[in-house]
Amino acid sequence: MNHKYIYTSLTRISDLSIREFGLKKLDRTHWETGDYVACKILNPGSNNILTLELTTGRMRGIIGGESIIGALGERYATLEATGTWRKVGEDLKMHVLTAAGLLGKLTSKSVFIPNMMEVVYLGHVMRYRNKVQMKDFIVSTPIVPFKTPVILFAGTSMSAGKTTSARIVTNLFKQAYYNVVGAKLAGAGRYKDILAIKDVGADKVMDFVDVGLPSSICPRKVFKERIQLLLSHIEKQKADIGIFEIGASPLEPYNGDIVIKLIKDQIKCMVLSASDPYAVYGIMKAFEIVPDIVTGITSNTLAGRGMVQKLCGVKALNLIDSGTTPRLKKMLTERTGLAL
Repeated sequence: MNHKYIYTSLTRISDLSIREFGLKKLDRTHWETGDYVACKILNPGSNNILTLELTTGRMRGIIGGESIIGALGERYATLEATGTWRKVGEDLKMHVLTAAGLLGKLTSKSVFIPNMMEVVYLGHVMRYRNKVQMKDFIVSTPIVPFKTPVILFAGTSMSAGKTTSARIVTNLFKQAYYNVVGAKLAGAGRYKDILAIKDVGADKVMDFVDVGLPSSICPRKVFKERIQLLLSHIEKQKADIGIFEIGASPLEPYNGDIVIKLIKDQIKCMVLSASDPYAVYGIMKAFEIVPDIVTGITSNTLAGRGMVQKLCGVKALNLIDSGTTPRLKKMLTERTGLAL
């Protein structure tokens, strides 16, 4: 491996760490989402334990002055930060928008998170006079009908409890010896979310990074084509059940609504992780869908669960509470036909 750079997890689909490449500064009119670029760290941020996610999923501490390889992209997180490479100015300074190496100019952030890592553009990764992009490493496969039954995990916002709930359900299916494939189909690139599913036994995990997207904010036509490709790769696994997560919420610009439309016929159970009962109501009205289970932050107390039932007419279960496991197993068995 070339140790001149820190290879962030958005490079995990590439061969950049094992094959030579050059750098060339390109005019901003030639920049695109998914371009691999090199940047030098100017300011590690206000949190002295700030780290970057490596291609293995491990976190690495950083030192000011080091250089990284990441990908140009966009983030629009309701609770943390927003940013895009499109706002990078003439000084060529930008920020690490996620620890995975999503690079763009910070446009807003919550006062509750530390200052984000600031970097300066060194150049585009180049080979044979062409810039190297994430899409160069997409593995093609014939597009086939998607028939794998799915448990879909959606949220009313980021950090509502989706991944935690998905881990719990994955573990139940693996304890029953089923073949499980895990996938994150929308959101901002991080490896940790699908690795969390892998850690509890999923036989295979994939996400939108595997089809060349640093985040799922991109033109809708492009996103639909890439997700259809990803679904075809997933279908080849012939899994008994798919544990699928949509990052953020379907109302945010991560194209989660497209995912729901593409897989709706295979959704056997929808688990909605919610921040509060009113958010559940909003999602139900906006998408005309009724989740089978509401969980997450809003399910932590009797008050929250009661309000979900009263306002939305939907069952709320705190999946972290092992006392709910028998009811969860019963519902999943009924919805999927797979005995737990």
